[in-house]
Amino acid sequence: MLSLFVFLVPLLQLITQTSYHTHRYWMAKAFILSQEAEKMGEVPVGAVIVDSQGNLVAQTANRKETDQDPTAHAEIVAIRIAAQTLHSWNLKDCTLYVTLEPCPMCTGAIIQSRLGLLVYGCDDPKSGTIRTVLNLPDSYCSNHRLAVISGIYEDECRQQLQKWFTKRRQQVQ
Repeated sequence: MLSLFVFLVPLLQLITQTSYHTHRYWMAKAFILSQEAEKMGEVPVGAVIVDSQGNLVAQTANRKETDQDPTAHAEIVAIRIAAQTLHSWNLKDCTLYVTLEPCPMCTGAIIQSRLGLLVYGCDDPKSGTIRTVLNLPDSYCSNHRLAVISGIYEDECRQQLQKWFTKRRQQVQ
C-alpha cells in the first residue's frame, strides 16, 4: 500500500504542474486579448475557450463599446463563438479562461452553456458572481455544477483593471 502511495504522489504532482502550466498558457492569451480591448477603449477583459483536446475554440475580449451591445462581455462573445464553431450550445467539454470573475449575466450564460471548467484571473469585488459577491454556480437555483479555478495571473489582471478604472475616473472628473 505504501509503495502505491509513493508512486501516486509524484504522479499527482506532475499532473498538477502540467495543468498549472496549461492554465497559465491560456490565461496569458486571455490577458493579451484584454490588453487589446483596453487599446480599443473597452474594459480590459479577455476570454479564451479551449476544448478537451487543448484546441482553441474561441478568443475575444469585451466588445460592449465597439458593438454598442450591453451583452457583449468577453465571456458572452466567447460562448457565442464557441457554440457556433462546435455547432452545439452544450460546451461541457470546454474550458473558459477569462481575466476577471464573471458578472451575473456572464455567470448565467456560463451555467446555461454547461461549460466544464471556468478559470479566471482576479476576483471582482463589486459584481463577481462565482465566489466574491455571490456564488451562483453553487446556488440551489443552478441546474449545473461548475468547476472553478481562480488566481491564474491574478496580480497582473487586477493591476490592469485597477489602472484602467483609475484612469477612467480621472477622465470623467
